[in-house]
Amino acid sequence: MAEPTAAVPVADPDAEPVSPVRPNWICLLFVANVGLWFALITPIQVLLPKQAALLDAADKELVFGVVTGIGALVSAAVTPIAGMASDRTTSRFGRRHPWTIGGALASSVGFFVLANAGDVVVMTLGWCMVQAGLNATLAALTAALPDRVPVLQRARVAGIVGITQIIGTLAGTVVVTMLIAGLGGGYLACGVAVIVGALLFVVRTPDTVLPRAIAPSESLGAALRGIWVSPRRHPDFAWAWAGHFCVQVGNALGVMYLLFFLTDVVRLPDPDAGLLIAMSLYASAVLVGAVVTGALSDRSGRRKPYVVVAVLLMGGASVLLVIWQTWAVTMVAALTLGLGFGVYASVGLALLTQVLPAASARAKDLGIVNISNSLPQVIAPLVATVVLANLGGYRSLYAVSAVVTLAAGVLITRVRTVR
Repeated sequence: MAEPTAAVPVADPDAEPVSPVRPNWICLLFVANVGLWFALITPIQVLLPKQAALLDAADKELVFGVVTGIGALVSAAVTPIAGMASDRTTSRFGRRHPWTIGGALASSVGFFVLANAGDVVVMTLGWCMVQAGLNATLAALTAALPDRVPVLQRARVAGIVGITQIIGTLAGTVVVTMLIAGLGGGYLACGVAVIVGALLFVVRTPDTVLPRAIAPSESLGAALRGIWVSPRRHPDFAWAWAGHFCVQVGNALGVMYLLFFLTDVVRLPDPDAGLLIAMSLYASAVLVGAVVTGALSDRSGRRKPYVVVAVLLMGGASVLLVIWQTWAVTMVAALTLGLGFGVYASVGLALLTQVLPAASARAKDLGIVNISNSLPQVIAPLVATVVLANLGGYRSLYAVSAVVTLAAGVLITRVRTVR
C-alpha cells in the first residue's frame, strides 16, 4: 500500500516517531539518496580529477585540491543554514520537501557551469554552486530519518541510507566511465540523477507541515547564533561529531586519491577500469556490512561495539596499503575498507540521531553533523597535498588515514547516553 503524498499539518511535528516506516517509504528515500550521492561523489571521484588534469596537467593534484576544498567550505556553511531554514519552513507543501527539490534544481545550474568551464576559476564557481544546492537537499533528506523513523528501527534504515553513498558513487562511476563519454555528458548525468531521485521522493511521500502558530519566532540573527551547539552543554553530541568527522577524514584519504594512486603508484594500464573494479568491491562490502549490522544493532540496542569493529577494519585497510602497494592488495584493502565503512554507516548515523540536542532543530543539528561529512573534503586535499609532496608519498598518506580512523573509535566510546 502506497503512503499518502499530501503534506499533513500536525500538532507537534518534532515528537519522536513511534510507527515503523513502510518499505515503500524506505525505497523512495533510498532512491533519492542514491541520486544525491551519484551527483555529489561522482564528480569528486572521476569528473573533477579529469577536468583538473585537462586544465592544468602539471599541477592537477593542486587544482583538484583547491576546487574541492573551496567547494567543501561552501558545503559546510550551507548545510546547517539550510537545515535551520527547513526546521522553520511553514510551506503548505511541507517543511522538508521544498528544500529537497529546490536544492536539486539549484545544483543543476552548477553542473551546467562545470560542463562549460574553460578555466579553474569557472570550474571552482560551478562546483561551489553544485555543493550549495546538493547540501540543501542533503540537509532535508537527512532530517527524514529522525523525523519519521522510530529509534528501534533506526539503525536498519540508517544502514540502508548509508549504503546509498557507495551505490550512488558506483553507479556514477559506471555511467561516466563506460556509458557516457566526455565531461559535459557526465555532469548532465549527475544533474538528471539528483533531480529524478528528489522528485520521486517529494511526489510520492508525505511531509509534515509546521503550523505557523508554533513556528519559531526568533529573529534571523538569533537563529544564526543558535546554529552553534555547545560541547559543554551537549558533550555526547560533541564526542559523536568528532568521531564521525575522523571516520570521514580517514575514508576520504583512503578513496579520494585512488585514481591517482592506481595511475602513478600501482601503474595500472587502465586505471579507470581499475577504479571501477575497486569501487565495485568496496560497494559490495559496504552493502554487506551495513545491512547485517543495522539489524544486529537494532536487535541488541547497542551502537558503540559496532563502531569499534568498523574503525578497526577501516584502519586495517589503510595499513595494508602502507605495507604493500600492489593491485592485488588494493583489491583486498577495498573490500576491508568497504566492510568497515558499511558497519559504521548503519550504526554511526543511528547513534548521532540519538544524541541530537533538540528535536525542534533536527535538520539544523544534522546539518552540523553533515559538516563533518563536507569538511573532510577540505582537510583531506590539504593533508594529501602536503604529505604527497613532502612527507613520503602514498605510504605516509595511508598511514595518516589509519591513525585518524582509529582515533574515531576512541572519541565515540566517550559517548555516555548510548550503549
